[in-house]
Amino acid sequence: MEQRTFPRLSRQAGVVGLGAWQLGADWGTVSEDDAMSVLSAAVEAGVDFLDTADVYGDGRSEQLIGRFRAAHPDAQLTVATKMGRRVPQTPEAYTLDNFRSWTDRSRANLGMDTLDLVQLHCPPTVVFADDAVFDALDTLVDEKRIAAYGVSVETCDEALTAIARPGVASVQIILNALRHKPLERVLPAAASAGVGIIARVPLASGLLSGRYDEHTTFAADDHRSYNRHGEAFDVGETFSGVDYATGLAAVRRLAPLVGDGRTMAQFALRWVLDQPGVTVVIPGARDAAQAHANVAAAGQPPLSTSELAEVTAVYDELIRPQVHHRW
Repeated sequence: MEQRTFPRLSRQAGVVGLGAWQLGADWGTVSEDDAMSVLSAAVEAGVDFLDTADVYGDGRSEQLIGRFRAAHPDAQLTVATKMGRRVPQTPEAYTLDNFRSWTDRSRANLGMDTLDLVQLHCPPTVVFADDAVFDALDTLVDEKRIAAYGVSVETCDEALTAIARPGVASVQIILNALRHKPLERVLPAAASAGVGIIARVPLASGLLSGRYDEHTTFAADDHRSYNRHGEAFDVGETFSGVDYATGLAAVRRLAPLVGDGRTMAQFALRWVLDQPGVTVVIPGARDAAQAHANVAAAGQPPLSTSELAEVTAVYDELIRPQVHHRW
């Protein structure tokens, strides 16, 4: 698999990683056996970057990855986790003492003395401008609790504020064929500063897989049921904040571009990989077949100029009026 560099992390990662939110919670039930199958399939296919968080299943996702690492000690993996969403979202919670406690819990869950990469998990916006927060993160590095830190953001303005911080190694942001705003300023700024870009929600919560229609139902414990209007967390995390019917219409417009030899999901992942400045994309997978199919997108040829232009045209016509101004 093609490798790209996190300059401030001093390591590379395969361009297609694995997002492990679904291994913890909020995507319907995933058994431990299925979770281990997903991890095995992804790593066997060449994935070496795993993204998780302490809040995914209240630690379940981290624990499963920890068990997988213990069973595969020779696997050369970069594990990125996140912290901060297990407590009420107030700026006062972002202290060195809490950071030590949170990272110690993740270290235990993952079985790691030093965490590869810890990301602030979409904290309140004011946190990104707080010098004390980033001083505390630097202290965690000095104490070898973590090797490096980054941020996961909701908005482009948050990303730009974080990129200006000299210690930030990565920014994780929603980027997909239904979310183009980061292309304007965030990706160029990150490339200029040497900050890695982790592209999350690359399939718009599955919309861009092409498998859903007006009759699709989602389990009650799936955020695509209970968070469509932001009832539980930022609505931008569910279908990228796009109205479900509008998203379906956009996918139907894009479907003729897919052609033979690739799936709609692979087309959508390839679109993300073709954007200058992206380091790694982190699609989730609920079974081994999905994991293998996602990895195969890395071997697809880049999209043509006309294909890229049509994705932009569909976005401008259907999606831009709904979401471009929001995040």
